[in-house]
Amino acid sequence: MKQKVLIVDDNRDMTRLLERLIGSTLHAETLAAGSAEEALRVLREHIVNCLLVDMKMPGMGGMELLRQVRKQDAPVPVIIMTAYGAIETAVEAMKEGAYDFITKPFEEERLLHTVRLALEHEDLRRKNTDLERRIRKKEKETFFVGESPRMQELIDTIRLVARADVTVLITGETGTGKELAARMIHNLSGRTGKPFVAVNCPAIPETILESELFGYRKGAFTGALTDREGLFQVAQGGTLLLDEIGDISSSLQAKLLRVLQERELKPLGDTATRRVDVRVIAATNRDLAGNVAAGLFRSDLYYRLNVVSVNTPPLRDIPEDIPLIAYHFLSLFCSELGLDRKRLTEEAIQFLVSRQWKGNARELQNEIKRAVIFSKSEMLSPSDFRANAEPVVARNAAPETDGLAYRDARREVLASFNIEYISNLLRRSQGNVSLAAQSAGMERQSLQHIMRKYGIASAAFRKDDKNEEEGDERG
Repeated sequence: MKQKVLIVDDNRDMTRLLERLIGSTLHAETLAAGSAEEALRVLREHIVNCLLVDMKMPGMGGMELLRQVRKQDAPVPVIIMTAYGAIETAVEAMKEGAYDFITKPFEEERLLHTVRLALEHEDLRRKNTDLERRIRKKEKETFFVGESPRMQELIDTIRLVARADVTVLITGETGTGKELAARMIHNLSGRTGKPFVAVNCPAIPETILESELFGYRKGAFTGALTDREGLFQVAQGGTLLLDEIGDISSSLQAKLLRVLQERELKPLGDTATRRVDVRVIAATNRDLAGNVAAGLFRSDLYYRLNVVSVNTPPLRDIPEDIPLIAYHFLSLFCSELGLDRKRLTEEAIQFLVSRQWKGNARELQNEIKRAVIFSKSEMLSPSDFRANAEPVVARNAAPETDGLAYRDARREVLASFNIEYISNLLRRSQGNVSLAAQSAGMERQSLQHIMRKYGIASAAFRKDDKNEEEGDERG
């Protein structure tokens, strides 16, 4: 859909000139109003992306129109046109919230450059607003904010699993949200409102973990000065998450199996058993089935845990969700730290999508938090994330196309070629888009279009600050 520019000037010859210039050069749709009052009527009937307003008009002037536009829920950029020599008035308009000003008679290039930047600014604002709206909607529905098919599959699975009061095994790489999935299962189950207890098994020494889980009686061992309930008892009626279950010892595996089978436990040093009503969710980043085959994990415990399984996807499988996830963390940390709302530039979004997130959402979360803390700007750019960046890894192997229709197979092969070819160009030019385009024998704008399509950020290929500055100047 074309962007719309509203030109407000009582001089009809001027509005015709600006309509032709902006329409033919920027390919934007133009609307014209001969007064501020007419402009307000147009704004009620059309979605406008930018206003070009003459300062002096009969009736309501440009300054009052600016104030009226600024009162809107989502004010659009207003560029003030003023006569040469009225700079003080233009400065006052900037203080009132005008995007920029130009003086008459104006230079065409200066005018077009200003309008182009205003349209880009408004486009970015609308995209940010849309992302924030989608995040709020998803947060109301679920703990996860992604909208990709893979993420929707995960959410649908969790909703189904939550209804059945059975043991669940959650698998996934480090940082993919396994505990988040467990909490969502608990909150959607009949046990919501009861305790949710999470224990990171490897974080507790093996000699202590058993007493932490099952509790102990006074005098059971040196230092046991009082009775203590175990985490199973603390979670009574609720849910117990055993995180990284693949790391527990074989002896503890046997005791855990008995609790799951008999629904009762015996605290250390006690002679009597106690009934427990707890839903157990186990999580691991290990290949438990492989560990069972290798004799490292009890098969009977594995099958007892794996009544229902849930897998949390790594970020590389859901790149389309990265902008939503990044904005979720951005909003969260700005609120937590008491900072004004920050946003991501289009380049920053492309950069984050192009990253190789080995630590998955947890790494992305830490990177966003660091950027929020150290950036002094309202808009976060690729440079705010560059310290720990890893460039896109080109695809060396041909994509799998077996079973795909011709059109889908062609799209996969073309995407693989473009990503590999352009990544290599940018790597050789150290992120300089102009040099990369020259090497490819193509226009810079054409290369940028392809980069945007496949989420390739030039910033990921810059080696240091010096190259970054040079790339910004030349690219």
